[in-house]
Amino acid sequence: MARQWHRLPCTRLEVQLDIVLSCGQSFRWSKTSPSTWTGVFASRLWHLKQEEDNIMYQVSSGNQNDCEQELRNYFQLHISVKDLYEKWRLTDPVFCKTVGTKFQGIRVLRQDPVENLFSFICSSNNNIERITLMIDKLCCHYGEEIGSFEGKTYYNFPTVDAMSVCGVEEKLKELGFGYRAGYISKSAKYIASLENGVNWLYNLRNVSYENAKEELQKLTGVGAKVADCICLMSLDKTGAIPVDTHVLQITSRDYLPKLQGKKTLSTKSCNEIGDHFRNIWGEYAGWAQAVLFASDLRQFKDKNEEPQTKKKKTEKHKKTKQK
Repeated sequence: MARQWHRLPCTRLEVQLDIVLSCGQSFRWSKTSPSTWTGVFASRLWHLKQEEDNIMYQVSSGNQNDCEQELRNYFQLHISVKDLYEKWRLTDPVFCKTVGTKFQGIRVLRQDPVENLFSFICSSNNNIERITLMIDKLCCHYGEEIGSFEGKTYYNFPTVDAMSVCGVEEKLKELGFGYRAGYISKSAKYIASLENGVNWLYNLRNVSYENAKEELQKLTGVGAKVADCICLMSLDKTGAIPVDTHVLQITSRDYLPKLQGKKTLSTKSCNEIGDHFRNIWGEYAGWAQAVLFASDLRQFKDKNEEPQTKKKKTEKHKKTKQK
């Protein structure tokens, strides 16, 4: 018997599924129809659809209890991004101009720290498509099967114990993880060896941002940027600003022109960028940065361009080719 669809009241101004689920926060979601996203979190297989004033959801595998609350927690719906956007527009003219009305409803997911950590270890020198493929392989080989949908089998994210056994590094190298295979194996073994085990990671939610970031960088393959991603997306550090070359480009172009021409990021530059944005955007600076980051991704810029702008670009491209 088909599972029932349920309604979660939530407007597009609060959650824009097509952007939030594909902008490089989580790598477990895919479109299974033009209007449906399918993915795994909280040991459940979810299907989500966007309506103007609601998110429709269905759970086809896993515990059917408290699903709405799990979804609210995952999207952090107790925080109104509509209100945050209004605040950022007042304090930041660049945000107001860049975001406009096109990039509403972008928010930070609250992910499981284990999944978030090892997903971003895979993100080193990588792109969203390849990271997604790696996470699929990692879950398929070391995660627990949760269910199937339209011929595809879905898995929970592997536990730290599953990733710390002998042979993981060699297997992941066979699967194309490269040097990241060693990072995953060594970090899993390090966590498993701690007195508190994986609780060490979850307990970082209860310490300061600075302490959490410092602790995370004890793990192999976790530098400042990856640590900030984990702090922001799973450890409740809303002011964490992950800085990479893409963020450097946005910052030097729109906020700190003195950084123009820099090709590499020093610790000093990363701290300067983070502090600059925290001064502008306040407590939820990491969320504001996530909005600007998503709005600057080519895949979303192209979709949100006005038809006339696209036409001009096409005509310019044709003239260039003719020359």
